[in-house]
Amino acid sequence: MLLARPRILAALIVIFAPLTLITFSWLGEIRRSQELEPLIVQAANRHGLPVSLVRAVVWRESDFNPKAVGTSGERGLMQVTPGAAQDWAQATRQRSFQNNDLFDPQTNLAAGTWYLTRAIKRWSNADRPEVFALAEYNAGITHARRWAKQNETLNAKDFVNSIDFPTTRSYVRSILKRAELYASGKNPSPLELVNRRLALQKERWIKK
Repeated sequence: MLLARPRILAALIVIFAPLTLITFSWLGEIRRSQELEPLIVQAANRHGLPVSLVRAVVWRESDFNPKAVGTSGERGLMQVTPGAAQDWAQATRQRSFQNNDLFDPQTNLAAGTWYLTRAIKRWSNADRPEVFALAEYNAGITHARRWAKQNETLNAKDFVNSIDFPTTRSYVRSILKRAELYASGKNPSPLELVNRRLALQKERWIKK
């Protein structure tokens, strides 16, 4: 019995330690989301975007971390690239803009929602412009146009199925699913936090 107790204790630690970490990470995600909500609402309303969609993009891109840095130099909440940020700064006459300003939540959301709105307007003839815009946001306009080339009716379902980048297809679907969840007024479960991290690890592996 004495020999068994340390083994039982070790087994419990192995089981509950990851669950504890997941729970704390999940609670942290909820807290960060709530803290940033006013800025997300402000940025979304400025461009007439659904708050749930912008919130879902922020979740997928950075997990609500203003200091996040991507593998290709993307920065901040919406993982805006310096090139896209410069386009935004020039279009909105932000003469004092510096790339490090993308770590400021308000600036990043302003640039990211501007870029997303521009993409949505570009696909205004589609049945769901936001679906095409998300693919463009992730993979660029050249690839988005290639995927839409054989889709004369610009049907979103057919478009997603035509995306031959598994990472982009997963990206679009995950954001749409999360946006629906937010629109319903619900918060994600801890399991969805795990699914996001597994998806990101898979993407990094594919990109190598």
